[in-house]
Amino acid sequence: MAVYTPVTAADLAAFLARYDVGTAASCKGIAEGVENTNYLVETSGDGDGRARFILTLYEKRVDAGDLPWFLALMAHLAGKGLPVPRPIPDRQGAALQTLNGRPACLIEFVSGVSVSEPDPEDCRAIGAALGAMHNAVADFTAVRPNSLGPAAWPPLAARCDGRLGEIDAELPGIVAAGLAAAADWPQGLPQGTIHADLFPDNVLLLGRRVTGLIDFYFACTDALAYDYAVTHASWCFSGDGRSHYPARAAALAAGYAEARTLSAAEIAALPRLGTGAALRFTLTRGYDWLNTPADALVTRKDPMAFARRLAWYLDATPAAVLGA
Repeated sequence: MAVYTPVTAADLAAFLARYDVGTAASCKGIAEGVENTNYLVETSGDGDGRARFILTLYEKRVDAGDLPWFLALMAHLAGKGLPVPRPIPDRQGAALQTLNGRPACLIEFVSGVSVSEPDPEDCRAIGAALGAMHNAVADFTAVRPNSLGPAAWPPLAARCDGRLGEIDAELPGIVAAGLAAAADWPQGLPQGTIHADLFPDNVLLLGRRVTGLIDFYFACTDALAYDYAVTHASWCFSGDGRSHYPARAAALAAGYAEARTLSAAEIAALPRLGTGAALRFTLTRGYDWLNTPADALVTRKDPMAFARRLAWYLDATPAAVLGA
C-alpha cells in the first residue's frame, strides 16, 4: 500500500483552490508503488468537463532538494511531445507545493496499463520510447549525479554486513564477481539524462502504444547506454531472472534504433553496463530484504531475481544483449 500520508476532503479542497482545475469530485488512494503517497483525483474541470490528476506526496525516501530537478525534467519531456505526465502549475506558476507536511505535486493523469509479462512488441515499443527520450534530453542541461552509480555499490554491499548469504548461499559470490567486474567501468560513453528505473511497472501502454513513462525519481545524469542496459535487464528476462529472452532483446534493440543509434563503443560496453545494472538492483533489493521489518507495508523484492541476471551478464557478449 503506497498511501502513507492521509489527505482529508478539506485538505484536498484547500489544495485544489490554488489551481484552475475546478473542485474535487473524487479522490482515491493508489496502492501501487512503494516510494510515495499517490491519489487519483477527479475534479470538475476548467469548463470542458471533468479532469483527472495524480496527486503525489513525496515521502522521506525522496530528497526534497531534488524535486525541482525531477519536475523540470518531466515538464521538459512533456514539452517535447514525449508520453510523460506533465506537472501542473498553480496560478502562480509553481508545480511544487506542500501538503500535510510533505512536498506535493499535482500531475497530469495518463491512461494505460503496465504489463507484467512483456512480449517482443511491447519491448520494441519501449525501445523506441527510450530512444526518443534520449534524443529529447539533448538540450536538458541541468545535471543530477547518479547517487546509485558505481561509486555507491561497494559501500552498499558493505552495508549488508556480510549477511547476503542469509538470502541465498550463492549471493555473496555473485555480488563479489559483479563488484570486481564493475571496477573496470566503461568510460567516455555518451552522457545525458537517463530514467535509470524504466521497469515495466514504470511504463503505461494502450495496445502497442506507450502512453506513459512515469516515476522519474531515480533519474540522473549518466551514460545513455547504461539506461539501455537497465531497460534490457528489466524487460528481457523472466521475472525470476532464470531465463533471458533473445526475441525480446532483439525487439528492444530494433525499437531503440528507430530513434537513436548505439555507437560501437556503447555496444561493446553493454555486457559490463548490464552487469552494473543488475548489481545495482541486486544490492538495493538485498539491503531492503535484510533491513525491512517483517510487518512493514512495503513488499520486499527477491534480490536473487537480479543476481541471476548479473551472472548472465558476466558471461554475455554484446550480440547476446542485443538479442542476436
